[in-house]
Amino acid sequence: MHFDKFSFGTLRIDGSTYGQDVVIDRGEIRKRKKTPSKKFRDEFGHTPLSIEEKIPWKCHRLVIGTGAYGSLPVMKEVKREAERRHIELVIVPTREAIRLIEKESAANAILHVTC
Repeated sequence: MHFDKFSFGTLRIDGSTYGQDVVIDRGEIRKRKKTPSKKFRDEFGHTPLSIEEKIPWKCHRLVIGTGAYGSLPVMKEVKREAERRHIELVIVPTREAIRLIEKESAANAILHVTC
């Protein structure tokens, strides 16, 4: 998997451009469906990553890119579920998340492309 470009609102992976958050699940890329998390928006001031989303748990390491400025909230239930499943959870700004994924292609990821 090759990341060509990341800037606020845009992510380019293997020649395809994404204008919204993406999920990388065992090498497959799909758009993040954050609708289940929208009900928590008022509590966080931003739609967080919640346990109600389809999170790619089949991995040893899950990298969450929190955006260009690191503003994506990750709910504590996500952190607890990762611990329960014995999955290393790495939460860093998206630019750093991309570097980590490029080094370890076996990791799954959720990448926020704005804020």
